[in-house]
Amino acid sequence: MSMEWNPVTLVDSAKRPGRILRRLIKSLSFTSLLAAGALNIGCTSLTQPISGIPVRRVPPQFLAQSKNNLVPLDPSRLTQEPPRQYLVDKGDILGIYIEGVLPYTDSDKPPTPPPVNMPTEKSTLDPSIGFPIVVQENGTIALPSIEPVKVKGMTLEQVTDVIRKAYLNARIFTDPARLRPIVTMLKERTYSVVVVRQDVGTQTQQQVAGGARGAYNRGSDQSASGSLIQLPAYQNDVLHALMSSGGLPGLNAKNELKILRATKADQKKRDEFIQQFYQQFLANPDPCSCPPPLPDDPSLLRIPMRLPPGVVPAFRPEDIILEEGDVVYIESRDAEVFYTGGLLPGGEFLIPRDYDLDALGAMAIAGTGLGSQTQGGAGAGGGLGGGIAALAFVPPGDLFILRRTPCNGQITIAVDLAKATLDPRERPLIMPGDTLILRYKCCEELLNFGTASFFTFGIQAILQGRR
Repeated sequence: MSMEWNPVTLVDSAKRPGRILRRLIKSLSFTSLLAAGALNIGCTSLTQPISGIPVRRVPPQFLAQSKNNLVPLDPSRLTQEPPRQYLVDKGDILGIYIEGVLPYTDSDKPPTPPPVNMPTEKSTLDPSIGFPIVVQENGTIALPSIEPVKVKGMTLEQVTDVIRKAYLNARIFTDPARLRPIVTMLKERTYSVVVVRQDVGTQTQQQVAGGARGAYNRGSDQSASGSLIQLPAYQNDVLHALMSSGGLPGLNAKNELKILRATKADQKKRDEFIQQFYQQFLANPDPCSCPPPLPDDPSLLRIPMRLPPGVVPAFRPEDIILEEGDVVYIESRDAEVFYTGGLLPGGEFLIPRDYDLDALGAMAIAGTGLGSQTQGGAGAGGGLGGGIAALAFVPPGDLFILRRTPCNGQITIAVDLAKATLDPRERPLIMPGDTLILRYKCCEELLNFGTASFFTFGIQAILQGRR
């Protein structure tokens, strides 16, 4: 069987390999352009890779402790229980009247009536009579014609009996029936304490210039407010000091109180303690070693305001009693913030004080919820740029948490957002100082770029190829 020679068929056969070659070159060029373009506009998963530890493999010491179940401290633990009867101590001013002695009058003259003392508006005492007699530092009172009388720790009735016995033993009165001393409370002793608060500043959650919605503004005034408070006896405790200075700590304060004891404060001893503590590290410096954190000042007492269920506070009832010169310090929690970057709007955000904040909640606070497709363009770490980002159909799937560790170290926690959506154990709690970076996976960036390129250039190329 012979093949007939056809010039048209021969020409078409000659042209067919050329067409196939040209189409192959166009296909390879388009694929190369796709890959090169993806790298050129910021495929950061390839050009700037970040490796992290999966959440399940992070050691427990680097994870935040939950505070959802913390129970507020009972305020009654911050106040002292007063005795049934007032006990006299140094600083009290007693009103004492002894007929014929205080004040002195001759026996042939009528006795001088005692002065009547009315309490001030803020005082809770009843009107009293008598001349003012101050209880001295050693707990004694000085009266005419007798030795000092020790009255510390006594009730008013006991002080009356002691004064009467002291004058009878001194044989000043010949007729015991005439000795009828009157003792009243003229003014209670007070204790001067200082309350320093950093929770009454201008810190608010508001928008800052150039930042994202909900970003934390530290405010312009970072100074603390302090007040000198006079607390009456049996009200010289932490709760009365707080109520006199504005109430319990607010949301801008840490969940703890600090009490600095004036009787234990000694700057010289503190400096010597710090020098001895670091002496071994200063004598033999080792760049690989890390000095341990400095212990608290011995004159400092920490009182937590929220505790785990069933945990009894470690402080004793006498620890909440304030003495002269003690300082109650309420510290601000300015440092309890986290930072965002990458596809998340950059900013500084305050961590809630009384409840947990996980990775997904932090993304929502930053303004980018889980599954959001438009991530703000080509920022630092942004995978897509310009108008192509608007055609991103696949949301980012990687969240990296940069967490500080002791000795200026850092660990990177990798959160797979697909797993985090289904399993709460894949959503680590945010700690102060964390930096959250949201990024696309490599396949997500290529898929988004390929999809965007198809809609922008692919359809046009297909139409031109059919011509």
